[in-house]
Amino acid sequence: MPSSAQGAPLAGVRVIDLSRLLPGPLATQHLADLGADVTKVEDLGAGDYASPAVRALVNRNKRGLRLDLKQPAGVQTLLRLCQRADVLVEGFRPGVMARLGLGTEVLWQANPRLVVCSISGWGQSGPLRDLPGHDLNYAALAGVADQMGGLSNLPLADLLGGTQTAVMGLLAALFDAARTGRGRHIDAALLDTQVAMLANQASNHLVGGLRPKRMGNAHLNVVPYQVFATADGHIVLAVGNDGQFQRFCQLNGQPEVAQDPRFATNAARIANRDALIALLAGWMAGRTTAQWTALLEPNAVPCAPILELPEVFQHPQVLARGMKIDHHGIPTVPTPMRFDGQRPVAELRPPQLDEHGDALRAALARGEGWPQR
Repeated sequence: MPSSAQGAPLAGVRVIDLSRLLPGPLATQHLADLGADVTKVEDLGAGDYASPAVRALVNRNKRGLRLDLKQPAGVQTLLRLCQRADVLVEGFRPGVMARLGLGTEVLWQANPRLVVCSISGWGQSGPLRDLPGHDLNYAALAGVADQMGGLSNLPLADLLGGTQTAVMGLLAALFDAARTGRGRHIDAALLDTQVAMLANQASNHLVGGLRPKRMGNAHLNVVPYQVFATADGHIVLAVGNDGQFQRFCQLNGQPEVAQDPRFATNAARIANRDALIALLAGWMAGRTTAQWTALLEPNAVPCAPILELPEVFQHPQVLARGMKIDHHGIPTVPTPMRFDGQRPVAELRPPQLDEHGDALRAALARGEGWPQR
């Protein structure tokens, strides 16, 4: 990444990535983008069986190494890497690492400071821990599919599991290891992430005993806060408090609506949601999306047009934020963080199978410590 007084935030952190497909590789790519030295370890068969597009999406800035972990030589090579590593991320089903001779106790014998993160669908415990699964399974059991009204094609569990649960856990455990000299084992379950994502709905149920109904794109506890059709498309209106609702009504030439007892407070608007939304639907259909944004944005009433992806990557705000990059000829999105005004820059393209294997194995055989890039 760009040079600065402090350098890359995770410079010097050494990561072993045994994961495949999306959640684990995405987590380790975030670490790599932040300066960590990540080695992607793949088997001697197909390696990471993600599609080429997914492989390119979540494996930049890593080195590639192939090992046969079903053979003692492969296990010993990995343990030599672990002696010099700070983090190991794996995405096998629970129990596989132990059967390979790579359980946490064995890993900690090699390196007591090693932070180990196990990313799985159902978690390391519970009656479903040994079952296979994919994103849609976790969304269904967690209640996300019910609240959304259907099964989305967006891989929420994979993305949230890789970015939220695993990365937060890894950074916290790294901080703790620096203080205590002891690593931790992080159990990052995609199911848990999905259940935690329903914070509003879960609170209404657990605290209030309510059975939340499907709200589509609307907010359960804030009104109006949803998608509306305009004269030529759709817009999100997110009126978060009574003052914003008053300004919205004033701007539309209907200030008396904000004084109506049915709509004057958010609690009243929730109680009279159907009547208010029917009224606002007529208002919103009377202007184009561009006319609404031109009216509301300068007056601090939160709104946003619903854009398709080609429009997203042409939007001035997205362009100003630099959220589209060309990485070694591959158009992609960068890490969504800036440090001191600069966004981390990945140096390496996604590795080919065993692209760095000869150099890595030779350095380990010579006892040179963690092989340098």
